[in-house]
Amino acid sequence: MANDLFQTVPEARRRHMARVKGKDTKPEKIVRQTAHAIGLRFRLHRRDLPGTPDMVFPRLSTVVFVHGCFWHRHSGCRRCTTPKTRTEFWNAKFVTNVERDMRNSEQLVRMGWKVLVVWECETFDRDQLRVRLSNDLGSSQPRHDLDGNASPTTAILRSES
Repeated sequence: MANDLFQTVPEARRRHMARVKGKDTKPEKIVRQTAHAIGLRFRLHRRDLPGTPDMVFPRLSTVVFVHGCFWHRHSGCRRCTTPKTRTEFWNAKFVTNVERDMRNSEQLVRMGWKVLVVWECETFDRDQLRVRLSNDLGSSQPRHDLDGNASPTTAILRSES
């Protein structure tokens, strides 16, 4: 029975894990906002592609996965820790996650997609994230900066109207 599996898990841990989201996470929203601010347009969570990428740029044949450093084992990151309790369970889970990530990326590449992974810790510095997305995906002239202010180009266009 499925309930037997979780009887040894403390209630506080169970409540905490139930709140972990699979999509529309804060890091994912930051990457979306940044991509949109530099003029990039995309689709979300295409279920017909392996791994259901967080963002899909069909025109660029590029998909983006926004990975949590903890869940997807960002090597060398301070957020990539292993819980002290039930270590065997967690290590097995992490190995499964990483293997699935690799399998999905390989399938996407075979299908002709470029795969880009943005790590959770990369979303903390929005300027660096903007530079990375611009370099990896290209961009058109941004219409607004990340704070929502009109860019100089947009301001000029508005004043001429």
